[in-house]
Amino acid sequence: MQRADQAMARANAIFERLDQRDGAARDAARRERQRLNAELAHRVGRVGLAIGLISILTIIVGLITPIGMFGFLAAVGLAIGIAALLLFIPGDSAAKPPSTDLPNGEMVQRFDSYLYRTRAALPAPAQAEVDQLSAVLPSLKQTLERVDTYDANAQDARRLMSVHLPGLIERYAHVPAAYRSEKDGDGMTADQRLVEALAASRAALGDISEKLARDDLAALETQGRFIQSRYGEAGIENGDSPSSR
Repeated sequence: MQRADQAMARANAIFERLDQRDGAARDAARRERQRLNAELAHRVGRVGLAIGLISILTIIVGLITPIGMFGFLAAVGLAIGIAALLLFIPGDSAAKPPSTDLPNGEMVQRFDSYLYRTRAALPAPAQAEVDQLSAVLPSLKQTLERVDTYDANAQDARRLMSVHLPGLIERYAHVPAAYRSEKDGDGMTADQRLVEALAASRAALGDISEKLARDDLAALETQGRFIQSRYGEAGIENGDSPSSR
């Protein structure tokens, strides 16, 4: 019975990790779909703007000089051509690391998209680390958006997302598959090195996110204590009320 309980506990732990991994991967896919939908909406908006401008120009020209049926058909054809170009021109589907000059919040979004697009090319243990890393990004984005770009913690996170982690994944991709099982000077394979580096990066970004969140909590506590001491009952009794001035 004891062995059966232990086996059941191990199975439950494995299933729990799998559920968490599936949940993180599903959330990352949902965020990527939202980004793609936003890009599509942006394209549709540009199409509407282009058609509106062509319509206004056609009306202005028609008021100055008659354009006739052929002129009208030319304007319609031009509008259709521009709309098709803006809607159906292929987007950039390649996985690219975020640019170093992006604002904090947008950099986290680009990095999230980069991880999602490179995940499939990584081994299963590394995919699990990527899923856990992706799960940290929403809270990190929320905190980094309120922090100056040149903040020390923000700079550490930005370097990880734009330089170090993309460089790690790129270097792993350059290693031929036949050599990824060979051990390096520390006795580790390329897969093991990748997983450990991803885990360390995840921990670092998690620490940065937690530190920034704790700074916000400390600021809230300080502000709350000030308001309580300044406008609470004790402060009013000490003559802080408007009637005592």
